[in-house]
Amino acid sequence: MTDGAVADECVFCAVVARRAEASIVVEDETVVVWMDLNPVTHGHLLVVPRRHAAGLEDLDPATSAHVWSVGHDMARALRRSSLGCRGINVLVCDGEAAAQTVFHLHLHVIPRYPGDGLGAPFPVETHERPKALRDADAQAIRAALGSTGDVAHSDAARRSGHGSQDV
Repeated sequence: MTDGAVADECVFCAVVARRAEASIVVEDETVVVWMDLNPVTHGHLLVVPRRHAAGLEDLDPATSAHVWSVGHDMARALRRSSLGCRGINVLVCDGEAAAQTVFHLHLHVIPRYPGDGLGAPFPVETHERPKALRDADAQAIRAALGSTGDVAHSDAARRSGHGSQDV
């Protein structure tokens, strides 16, 4: 399927192109922010890159940084707004296994309210993973960083002590 065909079928591309309705909060040359059609709480926002990218792997570093920066701005605005939220969850669902349902990358900025019934995004009490397994996981991730060609992240991994931290 061509990029044009993907954009024609993608509901988020349709919103960006104004072929579908949305309650737009703010937009610039890189992203559009709108109210989630099916919010988990009132004030639930989506930060969506204009250029179609199915997931994080498809997003260029500058757009990725901008999405997160705008998400931060939206979280601050939610906290300062009259909506009365007392916390914020920021979430990306990247891939089917991560519960992504619209395959155009988007950042959820979800205001939280006392008694909103959502609970913690993940179980608070989890099992502790043994250090040897965490070190092996860290090594696998460092190896993958080198394959991305992202020198800044590869340099950061080399400076990190290669998983020697106990945290």
